[in-house]
Amino acid sequence: MAKDKSKFICQECGYESPKWMGKCPGCSSWNTMAEEREARQPKTAGVRGGFVSGREKAASITQIDSTREPRVLSEMAELNRVLGGGIVPGSLILVGGDPGIGKSTLLLQLSHSLAAKGQKVLYISGEESARQTKLRADRLGVLSDLLYVLCETNMDFIRDAVDEVAPQFLIIDSIQTVYQPDLASAPGSVSQVRECTGEFMRIAKGKGIATFLVGHVTKEGTIAGPRMLEHMVDAVLYFEGDRHQAYRILRAVKNRFGSTNEMGIFEMREIGLEEVANPSEVFLSERPIGAAGSTVVASMEGTRPVLVELQALVSPTNFPSPRRMATGIDYNRLSLIMAVLEKRIGLFLQTQDAYVNVAGGVKLDEPAVDLAVAVSVASSFKDQPANPYDVIFGEIGLTGEVRGVARAEQRIAEAKKLGFHRVIMPERSMKGWKAPAGIEIIGVRTVAEALEAALGDSGSPAAHVAAARDKRG
Repeated sequence: MAKDKSKFICQECGYESPKWMGKCPGCSSWNTMAEEREARQPKTAGVRGGFVSGREKAASITQIDSTREPRVLSEMAELNRVLGGGIVPGSLILVGGDPGIGKSTLLLQLSHSLAAKGQKVLYISGEESARQTKLRADRLGVLSDLLYVLCETNMDFIRDAVDEVAPQFLIIDSIQTVYQPDLASAPGSVSQVRECTGEFMRIAKGKGIATFLVGHVTKEGTIAGPRMLEHMVDAVLYFEGDRHQAYRILRAVKNRFGSTNEMGIFEMREIGLEEVANPSEVFLSERPIGAAGSTVVASMEGTRPVLVELQALVSPTNFPSPRRMATGIDYNRLSLIMAVLEKRIGLFLQTQDAYVNVAGGVKLDEPAVDLAVAVSVASSFKDQPANPYDVIFGEIGLTGEVRGVARAEQRIAEAKKLGFHRVIMPERSMKGWKAPAGIEIIGVRTVAEALEAALGDSGSPAAHVAAARDKRG
């Protein structure tokens, strides 16, 4: 009788090797190669080919029906926004986040909102008992007759439960606890996660059941398991936030049915997660007035403009190499902006430590926040506060120019709605639209001009630049 074959698989990236190695050649991680045995004849070997019944023929792309996929709207508008306008039937969605951030709470509240609309939901928990899930549901007030709960990790029993209940929505908490009994590897291994996800994909596509998978994250903040897991699903959502703060942010990093730039904001309370309808007002509620180093930036999160506070602290260093720290923005962008301030503006920052923080725990990754970072750093360095009723945005180039950004009119409309009086923005973004009444728009071409407008430094190089431009007419 033939022996079972064994191989070593990296638990970080899924690299396979016939022998054990201390360092994975695929991702360069140490001590991540684990031995897994291959079953000789798995039960599901005959159905692993696909999820479409029958054989399809190739057709011209002009003859394919392009009817838009119907979506199911939940009562959580923020989740609908992140998913691109609702839940697509038959989609497979992966939700990841740090432990204790509120993933189970979010999906349990989603289950209740769907069940309240007459949709049958099957919630499968592999980490909690039915009694624990019921206690959480009592606390959140999410009880419904159409919400079914099952505590199971065996894939065969889960498949039977889906056939018996016939739900419209399926929630698995979590994918790392589910296992295929045909595989000899332990639950959570690369082989188990890959095979179980493939089985849930066949269930979702074959039966038209929208399926949510909860995924654990590694210490680097990425989804645990093989990278193939994120390629198999239709959407990947990250639930982020600091457990010491009340606000949680839901981001889409992959979405086959919508944009990946959308962001949903929730507030964690005793009764569960509550949606934040106006995040700009919340993020600016504790903003200090007249403090040096504090500015307000208008950032776009998908189709939504969000105003957040940028704080900078510049102080002399006691070490040969000054320290740079960025929270909420890219560290490399901060280094680039400080180099521009030193080279083009003449700010002597070589002996200064610099700390930049985005208040509220928000992460800003678009280049439009560069100009606000530059103003914050210069304001703290000079100990000169900027106008607290200014909103600043724009991208900075290496030569000190301010480049245009997209959707400037939406950013300005959000600033006016919240009572700001003035906007400092790229001059190139002022074309093609009319500024609303009641708010002053200042277009700048260089960082020097922006600092002059924000800090009123008449002795800065911007004064000479502006004077030269006036002379040229």
